[in-house]
Amino acid sequence: MDFAIPRERMVADQLVRRGIRDRRVLDAMGKVPRHRFVDEALSSRAYGDYPLPIGERQTISQPYMVALMTEALELSGHERVLEIGTGSGYQTAILAELCSKIYSVERIKSLADRAIRTLDALGYYNVLVRVGDGSLGWIQEAPFDAILVAAGAPAVPEALVGQVGLDGRLVLPVGDAHSQVLRKAVRRENGIHWTDLGGCVFVKLIGDQAWSADE
Repeated sequence: MDFAIPRERMVADQLVRRGIRDRRVLDAMGKVPRHRFVDEALSSRAYGDYPLPIGERQTISQPYMVALMTEALELSGHERVLEIGTGSGYQTAILAELCSKIYSVERIKSLADRAIRTLDALGYYNVLVRVGDGSLGWIQEAPFDAILVAAGAPAVPEALVGQVGLDGRLVLPVGDAHSQVLRKAVRRENGIHWTDLGGCVFVKLIGDQAWSADE
């Protein structure tokens, strides 16, 4: 199947028409083969306007949400970015197109292993993936120019706020188990400034500074 046309249609219909304006983000979304990050049986649905299951009760996010969160990071190409929730690796690949280095944390080893294989096969070598508690970030590599959290937290993890560098950006969903608000933080010399970007629904962020695995 030729996926070029569905991918172009995804960018035009789901992203541009809904207000995504960053040309670099649109180009990355038009380049990365989303169908490579889902099971082959779901490849024909890879460019639809919805999330898809990737196993382990996790999902690959809706294309619009991927673009919205990425655009909110305001990447110019030189940044070191922390991603929480590698999942399928699709969001990771989009970020890898747009910045210098990606540090990605995934809680579930089987997903991390599969994402690494896919990213390597596609030539994304500016990515490091580790298995661990994403709510704690990656303190050994901090501070970061941008942090993206692809799972919903009940409150903002202080560990992640502490790993945002000066003028850095943090984008994450915050709310209950069923719905969240996408929030953006920018660290300035006089403190953290917050903006709400709208409603969203993500799987839970599990960790010491997020949801318990039993909740």
